[in-house]
Amino acid sequence: MEQAQPRNLSRRRVNQLLSKIKRERSIGRRIEILSRQLLGSPYKANPLIGSADICEIFVASLDGFDCVTYIETALALAHATNAESFIEWLRKIRYQRGRIEWRRRNHYVTDWIRSNVREGIIKRISMRNVPVVSAERILNVVPGLAPRRVHIKCTPKSAAPRLANNLQSGDVMFFVSTRRNLDVFHAGIIARNDGGLLMRHASRTQGSVVEQELSDFLKANRMTGVIVVRPQEIG
Repeated sequence: MEQAQPRNLSRRRVNQLLSKIKRERSIGRRIEILSRQLLGSPYKANPLIGSADICEIFVASLDGFDCVTYIETALALAHATNAESFIEWLRKIRYQRGRIEWRRRNHYVTDWIRSNVREGIIKRISMRNVPVVSAERILNVVPGLAPRRVHIKCTPKSAAPRLANNLQSGDVMFFVSTRRNLDVFHAGIIARNDGGLLMRHASRTQGSVVEQELSDFLKANRMTGVIVVRPQEIG
């Protein structure tokens, strides 16, 4: 990967976080620990810098997150061994082929999933006897990107509770929007707790990274369905 020095990175904080997982072998366990360490971090709307008219700046702040940058940060840290490898992993996760350009940023979650599946960083999880539906969307909410038609396969909201027994700590869940021009409206990290299921996510309404019962989030929000991906060990 090409070298790039990101904006607002605290190497000291990265190394403190990595010290919490140095004995952990499982990627899911590492993500569970790291996502817990980041609870309480402020919610930050639009934390990245760049647009169709403004040069992209690589940001790696640990001071605040939206729902996607929280997941990206926990996932990059889980693969990292030091601050420099964290930078490399974050760039690879956020940008197609790791190239820091605004048009190569994974603006839509469907792009984020496709890119990271291709890189072997995650895989989609499908479960026997759990239905899957297909939804068509015309994505047009990012200024500067041409509208694009996508087909999204997801587990319908009504069947989401049937996923529970197969979910693992560290899994990532995406919530498919009911809007015709948006693919996913939110995302979080799954954590098992005494047989129950929690979701950790950067919440705009609560103003920080929070932990709540997954079932409560599902009940409180309209959605077409959910997509689950599982981080993979690499190397």
